[in-house]
Amino acid sequence: MRDIKLVEVRSEIAAGTRGASLGIDALKIASLDKTSDFFTRFDPINVPDANNFLWKGNKHPHAKYIDGVYQVLKNVYSTIESLRLEKLFPIVLAGDHSTAAGTIMGIKAAHPDKRLGVIWIDAHADLHTPYTTPSGNMHGMPLAMCIQTDNRDCEVNQPAEETVQYWEKIKKIGGDAPKIKAEDIVFISVRDTETPEDFLIKKHGIKNFSTEEVRNLGITKVAAEALNILGNCDQIYISFDVDSLDSSISMGTGTPVANGLTVKEALELNTELIKDKRVCCWEIVEVNPTLDSENLMAENAFDILEATTKSLVDNF
Repeated sequence: MRDIKLVEVRSEIAAGTRGASLGIDALKIASLDKTSDFFTRFDPINVPDANNFLWKGNKHPHAKYIDGVYQVLKNVYSTIESLRLEKLFPIVLAGDHSTAAGTIMGIKAAHPDKRLGVIWIDAHADLHTPYTTPSGNMHGMPLAMCIQTDNRDCEVNQPAEETVQYWEKIKKIGGDAPKIKAEDIVFISVRDTETPEDFLIKKHGIKNFSTEEVRNLGITKVAAEALNILGNCDQIYISFDVDSLDSSISMGTGTPVANGLTVKEALELNTELIKDKRVCCWEIVEVNPTLDSENLMAENAFDILEATTKSLVDNF
């Protein structure tokens, strides 16, 4: 059996909307409502967040709270590195998606000689940098951090010197080299991108399986093709952002987008992908119960979490 370790990261500092730090507890409430014993089976690790920076005010318009984000990423990185060195399988429950960079950095640091592929199930590409971001929200930047790009070709902002210093430090967490190759990213259901991100996707030939492709090809084929694209990778990390779900069912997240996956599609996709023995970490992010009066998003997300974990255990 895979030795699973639950990792809880209650960071919301990099999101544009407050409330993602409550997502983990919303998942736990959903499990109680469904009379599931899921959370009694794991002894979770709590990674310290830096949400207190939100009270201090933001000094970095093109990379909001980057000083706090830097702290959180270091915390996540060191936690995940330790778990992977112990050959544990982290299942990460996180608030905002920026912390995924710390997860990737930790996986890579534990096994620097192993090539790491990423399956990113999300409405967004998260390839912005302080030089290109329209919002300054750093949950739109984790993949750029990990491929160590500034994307100055598409520069529209001039971040302050202190912002750039933090950005450079973030890119070097876990070593001054790209943690993943851009071509070792596979997107599923990404559908809300800006021009600078489109530039990088085209430049590096990053495959995006659109929602339409998922429906036309079917879950099994999409999963097989996504894993095949990462055929040269020794390890695979799957990051599931709940805003990959269609906006009709994803009110309980900060950035819902139309034309997304159904709960059934997302559940089947994650349970299929995690069967691959190279998968070494799985993550779910961006549940925000403050936007969802019925806790519906957390209930749907919990079903996906529970089914994916069961698939991992059953197929080892």
